[in-house]
Amino acid sequence: MIPYATIEEASTALGRNLTRLETLWFDYSATKSDYYLYCHNILFLFLVFSLVPLPLVFIELARSTSGLFNRYKIQPKVNYSFSDMFQCYKDVMKMFILVVGPLQLVSYPSIQMIEIRSGLPLPTISEILPQLIVYFLIEDYTNYWFHRFFHSKWGYDKIHRVHHEYTSPIGYAAPYAHWAEVLLLGIPTFLGPAIAPCHMITFWLWIALRQIEAIETHSGYDFPWSPTKYIPFYGGAEYHDYHHYVGGQSQSNFASVFTYCDYIYGTDKGYRFQKKLLEQIKESSKKSNKHNGAIKSD
Repeated sequence: MIPYATIEEASTALGRNLTRLETLWFDYSATKSDYYLYCHNILFLFLVFSLVPLPLVFIELARSTSGLFNRYKIQPKVNYSFSDMFQCYKDVMKMFILVVGPLQLVSYPSIQMIEIRSGLPLPTISEILPQLIVYFLIEDYTNYWFHRFFHSKWGYDKIHRVHHEYTSPIGYAAPYAHWAEVLLLGIPTFLGPAIAPCHMITFWLWIALRQIEAIETHSGYDFPWSPTKYIPFYGGAEYHDYHHYVGGQSQSNFASVFTYCDYIYGTDKGYRFQKKLLEQIKESSKKSNKHNGAIKSD
């Protein structure tokens, strides 16, 4: 809770006038407890999981009926109906209500312990961006090892096989998993803010961006115009789709966001071999078509 009764008192304490965003934040949060603000995560997660994958639903329906967007579908032989996708959404929301929501409600003491602040001043862009980069790197590295554990025989058979029920991912399947996996993967997500504490707004932004990234990675589509194409070492949908396509036997492409861990530890060899093989097949097919065209013209 902001320890100032008025905007004037806050301005005096900061030694300057509040920015417009700080004024809005003061008006909204000054009378609300930190616990209440933290619980906004539940609303943000619900909105992200409900709305962000929605365009992918329309794209999938348009593709299956007219062939539109077919060139961008990574596994074009797989079609999902509206009922298939809605069922996935309901399963995820059930997990959200029974596991994620209650966890958010009881985990506030950890936020207090690491001292995530909610007062003034608000963080600047130059403060937020480095923190988000650090959070993504920490989450990616720790998630990599959790993911490798989930592909051990015990981890896969008991827990991770649920997530791999979708051999061709869809956006709503990003958080589709066993309840134990949902809980355990919360550790890598929380570890970054625990190491480098931030403002509550940065924390909200981190949670939202991490889930949006997971949805994009599980979209099942490789769009050339995606802005993530310009992020160094970013895996993306095509990279993670291979992991789902191979399934339970996959010992490749464990990283959640970037590709450097898989490269360093040699767990992208199967993926790189397949890509090289497909490129050779495409090149061979082009040469064959040119050769056949030359024969016909003769």
